Amino acid sequence: MDRIRAIEREHMRYDVPAFKAGDTVRVHVRIIEGEKERTQVFQGTVLRLNRGKTNASFVVRKISDGVGVERVFPLHSPAIDRIEVVSEGKVRQGRIYYLRKLKGKAARIKSKNSWN
Repeated sequence: MDRIRAIEREHMRYDVPAFKAGDTVRVHVRIIEGEKERTQVFQGTVLRLNRGKTNASFVVRKISDGVGVERVFPLHSPAIDRIEVVSEGKVRQGRIYYLRKLKGKAARIKSKNSWN
């Protein structure tokens, strides 16, 4: 059992910022196309954070050309260059799947730092 934990510890990332559901994050993903490598930025709202050891993941949703796009990122993936927290949202649930049904202004999330 200790060998498994040691292997898991080697593959875990410790440079991940603290974020939760409702936060807006910018995920920089390394993409390899043939022999070229580039970084693609995916910015959106975190719908869910699945905690765990090496199998931790999070779901990010953004609206692109009027269509909702969701992407699941493994938290400890070597393909993720870095994660930036753009803003913290104020939500009352850990999984905010209800955003999928909302459109326009109704889909906004209040900022945690706002006075309203």
